[in-house]
Amino acid sequence: MPIRTHRGRAAVYRRFWGAPMRSPRHLAVTVVVAVVVVTGIGFLIPTVFAEEGGTDEGDEFSASAGREDRSGSGTTVTSTPEPTRLTAPVRTPTSAAPDPEALGVAESWARAWVDHSGSDEDWLEGLRPYTTKEYLPVMESVDPDNIGAEEVTGEPEAVNSYTSSVEADVPTDGPTLRITVTDTEDGWRVTRYDRAD
Repeated sequence: MPIRTHRGRAAVYRRFWGAPMRSPRHLAVTVVVAVVVVTGIGFLIPTVFAEEGGTDEGDEFSASAGREDRSGSGTTVTSTPEPTRLTAPVRTPTSAAPDPEALGVAESWARAWVDHSGSDEDWLEGLRPYTTKEYLPVMESVDPDNIGAEEVTGEPEAVNSYTSSVEADVPTDGPTLRITVTDTEDGWRVTRYDRAD
């Protein structure tokens, strides 16, 4: 028998939407059914789009993508392929004999590093001429009072040497420093240091 009043329809709706709250079992069944439906939709949508020739995100950069030419009287579409977004592969650095200037910068930097007799600002200013602008903020976080060395005790020795960078070990009366010096537009500058193993 059809429901003819608004009150009757409301009662049916209330009964339908209130079903999950009647018992824990009803709630669990409702949650399971909802998960199954959502998962099924998630699997079906990509399949339907693929069958209908839909596009995915990468297709906008495909070779068939057209370009508009607005120079003429009308708009023409050409099928010129778009340039790829891939960059050139990372090149392996080329080995080379260590540049004496790079070793000199590593030694000068190490001598400035062990000289922490003044203020923190003085210590940082001593490092500035030999350090890249990008690495100086890292050095600002170092507390010179925690440096366990007072002097450089030997010559820098290249560990790895390339055309554009040199890693050198510089011995001190504390730890031996492993300093990375890179050839920048400002000349050879320190881009990293650590304790040598």
